Amino acid sequence: MNNKFYITTPIYYPSGRFHIGTAYTTVLADSIKRYHNLKEEDTYLLTGTDEHGQKIQEKAKELGETPKEYVDKMATMAKELWAKMDIQYNDFIQTTEERHEKIVQKIFDRFMEQGDIYKGEYEGWYCVPCETYFTQTQLIDGKCPDCGREVKLMKEESYFFNMKKYANRLLEYYNEHPNFIKPAFRKNEMINNFIKPGLEDLCVTRTSFDWGIKVLKDPKHVIYVWVDALSNYLTALGYLSEDETLFKKYWPADLQIVGKDIARFHLIYWPIFLMALDLPLPKTILVHNWIMMKDGKMSKSKGNVIYPETLIERYGLDATRYFLLREVPVMQDGFFSPEAFIERYNFDLCNDLSNLLNRTVSMVNKYFEGKVPNYNGKQNQVDEEFEKFTIDQIEKFEKKVEDYEIANALQEIWTIISRTNKYIDETMPWLLAKEENKEKLESCMYHLIESLRKIAILIKPFMNDTAENIFRQIGIKQEKLKGWKLLKQYDKLEDIYVIQKGEPIFMRLNAEEEIDFIKSAMKS
Repeated sequence: MNNKFYITTPIYYPSGRFHIGTAYTTVLADSIKRYHNLKEEDTYLLTGTDEHGQKIQEKAKELGETPKEYVDKMATMAKELWAKMDIQYNDFIQTTEERHEKIVQKIFDRFMEQGDIYKGEYEGWYCVPCETYFTQTQLIDGKCPDCGREVKLMKEESYFFNMKKYANRLLEYYNEHPNFIKPAFRKNEMINNFIKPGLEDLCVTRTSFDWGIKVLKDPKHVIYVWVDALSNYLTALGYLSEDETLFKKYWPADLQIVGKDIARFHLIYWPIFLMALDLPLPKTILVHNWIMMKDGKMSKSKGNVIYPETLIERYGLDATRYFLLREVPVMQDGFFSPEAFIERYNFDLCNDLSNLLNRTVSMVNKYFEGKVPNYNGKQNQVDEEFEKFTIDQIEKFEKKVEDYEIANALQEIWTIISRTNKYIDETMPWLLAKEENKEKLESCMYHLIESLRKIAILIKPFMNDTAENIFRQIGIKQEKLKGWKLLKQYDKLEDIYVIQKGEPIFMRLNAEEEIDFIKSAMKS
């Protein structure tokens, strides 16, 4: 078993409140971290904010603040949101921190010394919000191909990174490491759209603004965003610092998670920078899709933005996390609508999970005065098939999570939940009680509690409070019974008592009323 697991999210441009699409990446990373923690692996999660560049300088000026005042305020907002969403990061890095800036200067100097960077003059179309240059042919209707905004024709002295030098080496790495990029089709996008047509050298400094890390040997230049921002994955671990303990322990990253809008920078520029530094590359870079609305991307101008705080305050953290993780498959965009959110809540969480827990606790109280019968090892064919099915599903779940298919992993859990509800219908405990078939009734109650224990363990990385609530209601107090090691075992429950009266963990919502609430919140 791997004894460490280093996960990163992209560092976020601090432009204000994060909508649910932006928050998704960090919730996804946090869930994967919690899964590895559940398996008792040493896991380290990094997130943070990307705080240099022209757009930051312009935004701060517009607000009458210094750039540093502005980015610190935004970083505080991000940390407050991650606290509300119970994100268990190990480090939050701001790229204005000295520990980052000093090392970025060292990295840049090394690139210069080994001939990877040369001075030239850049003329091209520049998108300030995307901090990206484009050629005339890359523009769409004369506008930025990524965000659709106006671009400016810029001409200035710049340093360039010689990307062409590493293009063939990058292609070889792609071919030799099939798990480096997930999903695999993103690799073909990079090759066909950027590498095969001829990889352009990358502009890595600017002189038209000064809010950035200065080039030590030529201080009129500031280091352009991608050398600066991408280096945070190293600087946060102390790379090239006096204390490289964390770097030596956790690098290379096991998993780096990014949205598809910044795939090119992480799948082409980032591995090339690491090659130039003679460092191992991350084991996997996962590129996820977006959460879309019915009318396209979330936009304040469209009145279709929904913020995670809105959902958390009304429906709870676990319901919000569940929806985000369940609705975005790796291979395609997910969609948010008020109707879909309420449907997931009422059907998946209330009808399927909450009702299963309530029914089971009630029956154990009714038939056995709250004491969970012991496992007798004399289960009938229905019980045997139920056990086998559950273990098979757990193994499918494990495979999905380790392939980072979290939406599909959650589906595997809900298949167990559905099967457990069906098990009640198959065994008909009310008839077993009427017929005084004590042995079969004991086995039935035991298997229901055991299934709920397993379900609670499986949902713990995604819905921690709900998992703990299930454990409490079914009387699971020992931490070892909440852990991965005993997940697949069936004979470990002894002297277990459920609570005297079950409590619904999710209450059914008035769909029409709640859909109207969410629609109203999206417009405000």
